[in-house]
Amino acid sequence: MVDYLQRAKFFRTKKRLGQNFLINPDVIGDIIDFAGITKDDVILEIGPGVGFVTEQLVKYAKKVIAVELDEEAIKELQKLECDNLEIIHNDILKTDISSLTEEKVKVVANIPYYITSPIIAHLLGEIDDLENKNRNQIVDIILMVQEEVARRIVAAPNSPSKQYGLLTILSQFWADCEIVRLVGRKSFYPAPKVNSALVSMKVRKEPLLKLKDYKFFRRVIKAAFSQRRKTLKNCLVNSGFDKTKVTNALLELKLDENIRGEKLSIEEFGRLAELLLV
Repeated sequence: MVDYLQRAKFFRTKKRLGQNFLINPDVIGDIIDFAGITKDDVILEIGPGVGFVTEQLVKYAKKVIAVELDEEAIKELQKLECDNLEIIHNDILKTDISSLTEEKVKVVANIPYYITSPIIAHLLGEIDDLENKNRNQIVDIILMVQEEVARRIVAAPNSPSKQYGLLTILSQFWADCEIVRLVGRKSFYPAPKVNSALVSMKVRKEPLLKLKDYKFFRRVIKAAFSQRRKTLKNCLVNSGFDKTKVTNALLELKLDENIRGEKLSIEEFGRLAELLLV
């Protein structure tokens, strides 16, 4: 049995990089299973740390490209000495995935929780970014995130308040998202203060909605969540949308004038944007 805890203790983790190493072999095994890795797959691993997941990935994949920012962690990764491992010393947010390989990739990521949203936006592209190079390279993503963030990624309009928002719409606009397992804090070293979850994001070839103007749609949803305590109508009007148009659009959609943005489905937001565009 691999003793990941003892190995992790030898490494000086850096709080500023949000390092929490996954030391639970069952969870590591589940990552391999949920990613459905075969000998035909190229894996992009984000934030491999000292390589506990990496050393399993290389056994199953055709190739693993590991992008890591921490120089000391890279020294540990280099000890793996695998023919099918390529280590990239870079910040994933500054990495053009399409430049790493011509093949499609599956992404496996145990990332610092404080940059989850920027990483998802980097991998999938924004809502109005229809030809995003990174997204076009990715088949699917297995992401380890804070449980609270996982709930936001998979949320629906009937989810508890504050879960459904911009991150939900961005994630579901470009991927089919589900929580595949919950992960307790003791599965990491050092143990974080929060529980985690593994999220599967199967990337869409086409956006969730067909719209006339994606930039305008993005503007509408940004406005809708700009002031959570206010009604959707007030949020839109305060963001510069025409009051009469907003009132008429809500009437046509048979939506209460006092409804809040978090109660609209992504499809309803799409119809709202199309009506406001006219």
